[in-house]
Amino acid sequence: MNLDNWLNIKLSERKAQNLFRTLKSPSGLLDFCSNDYLGLARSKELTNLINNKLEKLNLPNGATGSRLLSGNSVYTEEVEQKLSSIFKSESSLIFNSGYTANLAVLSSIPQKGDTILYDELAHACIKDGARLSLSNRYSFKHNNLEDLEQKLKKATGKKFIAVESVYSMDGDLCPLVELVKLAEKYDASIILDEAHSTGVCGVNGSGLATSLGLTSKIAIRVYTFGKGIGCHGACVAGDKNLIEYLINFARPFIYTTALPPHSIASIECAFDYLNNNITLQDLLKKKISLFKTHLHPSINSIESKSSIQAIVIPGNEYARSVANNLQSKLFDVRPILSPTVPQGSERLRICLHTYNTDDEIISLTKALPIK
Repeated sequence: MNLDNWLNIKLSERKAQNLFRTLKSPSGLLDFCSNDYLGLARSKELTNLINNKLEKLNLPNGATGSRLLSGNSVYTEEVEQKLSSIFKSESSLIFNSGYTANLAVLSSIPQKGDTILYDELAHACIKDGARLSLSNRYSFKHNNLEDLEQKLKKATGKKFIAVESVYSMDGDLCPLVELVKLAEKYDASIILDEAHSTGVCGVNGSGLATSLGLTSKIAIRVYTFGKGIGCHGACVAGDKNLIEYLINFARPFIYTTALPPHSIASIECAFDYLNNNITLQDLLKKKISLFKTHLHPSINSIESKSSIQAIVIPGNEYARSVANNLQSKLFDVRPILSPTVPQGSERLRICLHTYNTDDEIISLTKALPIK
């Protein structure tokens, strides 16, 4: 069978399962689906700050190579030092995305004979990174520390626990305080993905671990800048040995072209802007509270204090039809279908933002189907 025929068969199978994906351009609907929680991606004031910074820096348009060749700069290292200060770490290393940062950590640090234990609802990049590792890898039940402990007892070699501070599909938080205690008991290292907490909590948007005073207890922290920070890129924060190890052994860092100066400037300016507008965090909390207050009690929602609010609508067809109905009413809400989430837990993933008006939020809660 030639390649084109095989591709057609696989695509036909996906269409028959009603799982066929297509790209969509911005719709002009009311945004309840993006990860721009604090509105930084659409901030004209931040855009002006970035443009002014770039004029002063007078750097090339592109990085021109990997960080180990021509893609490094004094400016990039200065921004990394600034990030280390924000995230209360000895050192930090910028990556092109949160996906590549997690891939780098999990594929390069755990070795043959070691054990990675990851939350079953962890992001695909954590699972993919673990798959690329030569270590043993097992999932544990979501936020279930008893299940995790049973697996820690059987783990071999160096032990790694990979979790997210805020889970992208459910919007719930990792029980980080208790997890740290358990990790210490079994001499395990925590790999914490702060993707959906970066910006929205902690001093200067420093995330969940810093807000709980646990930075010294967590070996590896990954921060993503394409969500609450409103730009692009990511960084790994930790001690100096960790960063030097990644520079020497992490293939997703070594063999990729570095972020361009524009992205580096965007990261720095976004944190500066947030520091001067930190009340955005409180405004977001008010929007979340408003949504939860007006949500009808019969609606099957997953408990969440974050910007991500999940409404369980079992069945791919039903979830899709409800989302289409909401979009017809100008609410940009997207369905999350199986196998992205387990069958029977298909849902609407509603993201709340500082720029969603109170009337828009209340109207959305009224438009949701009531059993």
